[in-house]
Amino acid sequence: NRYQRPPTTQRALGGAAAALMQIRHLRTIYAPQETIAKVTAICWSQNNRRLAIVTTDRVVHLCDENGDRRDKFSTKPADSKGAKTYVVRGMCWSPDSTKLAIAQSDNIVFVYKLGTEWGDKKSICNKFPQSSSVTCICWPEQRPNEIVFGLHEGKVKVGQLRSNKPATLYATDSYVVSCAANREGTAVISGHIDHRIYRFAFDDASRGVAHWELCRHSCVPYALSWGEAVCAAGTDQTVCFYDKDGSVLQRFDYSRDETEKEFTCAAFNPSGETVVVGSFKRFRI
Repeated sequence: NRYQRPPTTQRALGGAAAALMQIRHLRTIYAPQETIAKVTAICWSQNNRRLAIVTTDRVVHLCDENGDRRDKFSTKPADSKGAKTYVVRGMCWSPDSTKLAIAQSDNIVFVYKLGTEWGDKKSICNKFPQSSSVTCICWPEQRPNEIVFGLHEGKVKVGQLRSNKPATLYATDSYVVSCAANREGTAVISGHIDHRIYRFAFDDASRGVAHWELCRHSCVPYALSWGEAVCAAGTDQTVCFYDKDGSVLQRFDYSRDETEKEFTCAAFNPSGETVVVGSFKRFRI
């Protein structure tokens, strides 16, 4: 299949030029099921050796770099005696690729220690129960012992692995729909249902505050990622790029395309120069 990469400015995406990209289907990694089995989260490990996939059946499938399924395990409910009615809202690997953090709708984040090799013993090494549903999660590159996650109640928290205790980074009164870390792992952003995007810097005291409103997006920023620029998209079929201070770099409006649906996810490549944005039956690069 051929997908159109929209024209970009050098400032927006690190000098990427307008081009056509050839995307070729290589193989099906996870075959369609006979029943409804939406893929609710998928993520590559930092060393590019493992791919984690989870659907509404709450079973995590682990594939190798070739897409072959090598292992799987069932997630656990927050209440060990409770029914499995939760949904996995997000997953992310640790920077050293040995742990997998799983955000669940039943008010908890579990961290599984999976080891470095296939067949290593799996165990839960941390868990962070919350007072409301966990909605999104990310693991900053330079924070190997800190996981950032958002909550239904509007708080953005950090789970500290060494103490096994969570702490609030900042609180808002708006449902957190997405979060992402920058490539350096020194800051995170969060998208909220009131269209706002907030930025939090771990070690930046230049503003006198740790977090601030980066910008107010044109819709709910369900698709949010951070590379050379911040990419945000959502239900209005518009993809927008912001700089680190919230100024608009570039905007691409696909609302006139009757075949386009809302954007639901976005991810930059490791260099931060190219981003893929996903919508219904389509990727845009």
